[in-house]
Amino acid sequence: MAAATPDAETVVARQLDAYNARDIEAFMACWHDDAQLFAHPATLLAEGAADIRARHVARFQEPDLFGRLVSRLSVGSMVVDREVVTRNFPEGRGQVDVIAIYEVEGGRIAKAWFKMGTPVLDRPA
Repeated sequence: MAAATPDAETVVARQLDAYNARDIEAFMACWHDDAQLFAHPATLLAEGAADIRARHVARFQEPDLFGRLVSRLSVGSMVVDREVVTRNFPEGRGQVDVIAIYEVEGGRIAKAWFKMGTPVLDRPA
């Protein structure tokens, strides 16, 4: 008997967990080989596993990287996350609000769109 395909929310949750663990192999296991990433609505940021991997290997070098899930909703194969992402920006450490929209096909993310807010830098100590 074949294993059941995970639902869309499970796939997206695994992807976020791998992102926060900076585990590139677990992260990439959540994406289709020909997946596409977009800045919402239609600016292509990365196409295919090699582009997505390269983009995230670099991102995973940030020491403070962490995506905190604020809310998640889904309908069928579409999942929408609202996150607050801590990043190490060129100007310093800070947070940015992100809306992430994922389309899941066959248990892996096929397309994703990201809408970023304005980064807010941490105040100096």
